[in-house]
Amino acid sequence: MINIGKFQELKIMNIETIGAYLDGGTDNRSDNILLPKRQVPEDAKEGDLLEVFIYRDSEDRLIATRKKPLAEVGQLAYLKVVQTTKIGAFLDWGLEKDLFLPFSEQKYKVQEGKKYLVFVYVDKSGRLSATTDVEKHLKTDGVYNKGDRVKGIVYLIKRDMGAFVAVEGQYIGLIPENAYFQELRNGDEIDARITEVREDGKLNLSTRKIAYKQMNVDSEIILEEMNKREGFLPLNDKSSPEQIKYHLKMSKSAFKRAVGRLLKEKKIEQTEDGLKLK
Repeated sequence: MINIGKFQELKIMNIETIGAYLDGGTDNRSDNILLPKRQVPEDAKEGDLLEVFIYRDSEDRLIATRKKPLAEVGQLAYLKVVQTTKIGAFLDWGLEKDLFLPFSEQKYKVQEGKKYLVFVYVDKSGRLSATTDVEKHLKTDGVYNKGDRVKGIVYLIKRDMGAFVAVEGQYIGLIPENAYFQELRNGDEIDARITEVREDGKLNLSTRKIAYKQMNVDSEIILEEMNKREGFLPLNDKSSPEQIKYHLKMSKSAFKRAVGRLLKEKKIEQTEDGLKLK
C-alpha cells in the first residue's frame, strides 16, 4: 500500500530514460510511480529497494523523491509562506511542489514571507495539505518546571485570553492576557519563562525575566523613554495600569519597582505630573 506524504521503501520495477518506475502496489504497471532521473542513484538497477517520499506533482500524479521534506503527514512544521492566493497559500516545505494551505484551514490570515506553525495532513481528495489549526496536535506531557526557559512559536492570539504558544513546537503554552505586554503576532518565535505548570499539563508563560532581573531592564526602558521625551515622562505611581502598559509595555507593579530603583539611585524625581530626569 502506498502512503502518500510518508517515506517508504519501494522496489524499482523498471528503469526508463526519464527515470525509475517504482512498485505502485497494485500489480498494474500503469500505477507504478516515477522517480525522476535526477533522483535515481547511478548504480540503481531493477529489483533494488529505495527509500522515497511520495507526493503529487503539479498535474496531480503520484511522484517519488529522495529529497527530505520539512515534514511528513501527521507532523507539525514551521514553514514559510511563499505565495498567497484567493483559494489559499503555498508553503515552502523543501520539495519542488509547495505545500497547499487552504483558505478554509487558516484560523488567521497568513502573510507572504512569514513563517507559521502548521500540521500536515491528507485531504478528502487525497492531496497533501496544511492547516494552522494545530492545538489538537500539541501535547501536555512535557517534563518542565516553573522557571525553566523555553523557546516557542505563537500559533493563536485571543484578545480575551492571551497568546497561545507551541513550546518547543510540541507543547501547549499560554502567555495570559494579564502578562501580555509586548506586541506578538501569529507565527512569531519567542523566548519565554515558565511561570506555572498547570494540573492539566499546560504551561503558563512570560516573556519577561524574574522580577529582580527584569527590574534592571525596566529601569533602562524608563530612562530611554524619558530621554526621548526631553527628560519628562507623564507617568507616576498614580497612573493607571492601562496607561503604563500603553507607554512602556510593562505592568504597574513592574513600573513601580523600576521607579523605586531609579529614585533610590537619584536618577529621577517624581512629581504630581510625572517623572523628571535629574
